[in-house]
Parts: sequence; C-alpha cells; structure tokens
Amino acid sequence: MAGKKKKISWRNRIICLVAEILAVIALLLVFSQNFGFGYQITVWVNQLIKPAVKELDITGINSSYAVLMQAGSGRVVGDINGETPMYPASMTKIMTTIVAIENLSNLNQEITVTNDMIANLYAQDATQAGFQPGETVQAIDLLYGVMLPSGADCCIALADTIAGSEEGFVELMNQKAEKLGLENTHFCNTTGLHADDHYSTAKDIAELLRYALKNSTFREIIESPYHSTPGTNVHPDGITFYSTMFKNLSDTTVIDGKIMGGKTGFTSEAGCCLASFAEIDDIEYILVTAGAYQAGTPHIDDAVKLYNRLGEASSVLYGR
Repeated sequence: MAGKKKKISWRNRIICLVAEILAVIALLLVFSQNFGFGYQITVWVNQLIKPAVKELDITGINSSYAVLMQAGSGRVVGDINGETPMYPASMTKIMTTIVAIENLSNLNQEITVTNDMIANLYAQDATQAGFQPGETVQAIDLLYGVMLPSGADCCIALADTIAGSEEGFVELMNQKAEKLGLENTHFCNTTGLHADDHYSTAKDIAELLRYALKNSTFREIIESPYHSTPGTNVHPDGITFYSTMFKNLSDTTVIDGKIMGGKTGFTSEAGCCLASFAEIDDIEYILVTAGAYQAGTPHIDDAVKLYNRLGEASSVLYGR
C-alpha cells in the first residue's frame, strides 16, 4: 500500500479552486488599496460575480441625444444620436474639473479671485458660485464651486492660476480630449457658454465622465449634494454650495439602485443636459443626455426614467 497516491475528489478540487480564486481577489483588493487601483479592481470583481445589463431600449425620453454606458467596461447599453455633435453646455465643466485636479500640486493651495477674472462673466450672464474680487479661497473649494453650483467664476480662477489664462487652460482641455480619444469633442472655453465651435457628443461626454470617476477627488466632489467652504476674508462664515442636480432630485433611489451624482447643463442652444451615474445591482452605469427643451427638469426626469428602466431589466436578468 505504501506509495499509493490518494485520489482527490472533484468536489475537493472545486473547493480548492474557489479558495484560490478568493485568495487572488483578496490580494488584488489589498494591492488596489495600496496602489490606488481600487475603482478598477472593484469593477473587475463585480463583473466576475454578476453580469451587467448589455442592452436597453432608451427611447421615449425628452432628450434628443443620449448614451447609457456601463462604467466599468465602457460598453454602450443604449444610444440615441450618441455620436452626433451637440453643444455640451456646463457638462464641459467635467473636463475643466478633472484637468484642474490633475494639474494642481496642492488642492489646499490658496487662490485670490481678481476682478479681471470675473468681470466679463456678468455681461455673459454666466452662473457664478459667489466668490468676490479680492477673496482668497482654497483650490478645493473652487473645484466644488465648478461642479456643484456650476460656477463660471471658479472655472476662470482655476484656469488663470494653472495656465495663466482661460485660453491656455482650454489648450490643456483639448489635449486631454485628444489623449482620451474623444474625436468628436472640441472646447473653446472652460464654462460651456455657447460657442459655435464648442461641441461634443453624448458618447464622448460619457467616456469623459467614465475617466474622471476613476479619480477619487473628482468622485468625492460630484457625489456631494452640498459643500460648505471655510470662512474667507470676504465671507467669514463661508459659502454653502448645492448641487444643481441633487437640489432638483427629491429622491435618489431608483429600482434596485441609486443615482450617485451628476453634472447638469443648460444653454438655449444646448437645451437641458445631464451627465450622471448610478449604481444598479452593485454595477455602475453612466447616462449622458442633452437637447431637452421641455419645461421643468426634463433632463433629470429622463435620468430617473432610464435608471428605473435599467433596474427593471436588471431584475429580469437576475430572475427576481
């Protein structure tokens, strides 16, 4: 009997294989936490555990342009004129914010807003966060001011500080667009104010948001319903910003999920726009819509409608 090998049952082999897979996943998660790859690792793990909805009918909405995308894989789940050029309005500020974050060496850097930075914004009737000439604020508060109340004053202050001028910063934005492969996107300003040569597509904005969400600072900002700044030399009690999306969204829950964040936009040429993302059954999806001209909040209504539809499809997929 000596030397006879003991047979390993298929059941034990499967148990060992599962244990090995779980060990690898655990190591990946530890590695991701230490080296900053947490978002992508989480995506891979979720895809291993459960499939995402691969296709969805997104017709019957207010918006003329729409793309629904799986955030992890970049797969387009639904499309309405998704590659047709359109005006992105303040969805532009997603690019402004991520480029600023990547070019700031210190997010707590103090920046003084000057009259030259914001004088032209009043004539353009641009939305502002409320900082005044001579006010010294932290860069992080300007970033929140860009994304939550859609402050053009914050855009210009960041652009001037980082690149010396808005024009110089716009060059950085277009370089980033090219690097990301956004072939149908061109920026003329940091704010999204209308210009004939300032354009993008719903798909390009979705890809841009997909990229930006991998940055933890950007994600923290866009997921915030509000942000209160510390006191400044002009506003000793600080300023509280409110997200233009969350303040018009009374309930963030949708079927089997939640709307996590978003950036609205509006000009008379672009209509109502929204770049948002939601988690449905632990899988993240991105939705970009534009060209909605109905009264009220047609862009937000579209998001709620489609995310609920996505939740219903997910329920069917998992047999619930």
